[in-house]
Amino acid sequence: MKLVRYEKNGITSYGALFGQTVRRVAGDIFGKFDVTDEACALDSVRLLAPVSPPNILAIGLNYGRHAGESGMKPPERPLIFLKATSSIAAHGDAILLPEAAPDEVDYEAELTCVIGKTAKNVSEEDALGYVLGFTCGNDVSARDCQLRQDAQWARGKSFDTFCPIGPCIETEVPDPDNLKIRSLVNGTVMQSSNTQDMIFSVRKLVSYCSKNMTLLPGTLIMTGTPDGVGFARTPPVFLRAGDVVEIEIEGLDTLRNTVK
Repeated sequence: MKLVRYEKNGITSYGALFGQTVRRVAGDIFGKFDVTDEACALDSVRLLAPVSPPNILAIGLNYGRHAGESGMKPPERPLIFLKATSSIAAHGDAILLPEAAPDEVDYEAELTCVIGKTAKNVSEEDALGYVLGFTCGNDVSARDCQLRQDAQWARGKSFDTFCPIGPCIETEVPDPDNLKIRSLVNGTVMQSSNTQDMIFSVRKLVSYCSKNMTLLPGTLIMTGTPDGVGFARTPPVFLRAGDVVEIEIEGLDTLRNTVK
């Protein structure tokens, strides 16, 4: 099932997407809910970010080839960092180049896990049972802040609009550890890989994160990005006003944002 969050006539609702039709969801997507017969055309609503997360956990250097292109040793355990919840943006929203750091803004395609129920100290075996579904994410990063100016990553990863997600949550993903993943800028493929290159599986990440902090319903876990990011290219490729960034992940709808 494809779950979306949308606004129509000033009212925010959840819905289930069937082709170009949205059927309103009654109840709590993190509990019990039903898909109603109340329907509207997709082009008659404004899609919002599919979830308003209580926390955004992101994983650094989780693809083997990306660690290599970054000149860094693959981590022995998941490398967790946080993005501000105010960085969330929806499919179709603009990625805004921040006035404080507009020159080295980079794209990162990421399979993003949406936690469905409270998870604490869960096993790897049980981990996927705590996942509502998956969505496309873009871990937008100001590389000058992240890599040179600051001693940590929070600011460079957390400017407003630096976490586009969407357009929907896919609840039926048979194997999240074997999905094609790509990013495109202005139609040119920049990243092209498979989640099989992840160092730590989705099960491992959910379990590991839950043993360090309580994962509340709606929490996002961004599972890392593959090789092909802009700062590692020769010459580097950074986002500029007017660029269109697309994130494509097998089985999920494409996330698209324009840079302003």
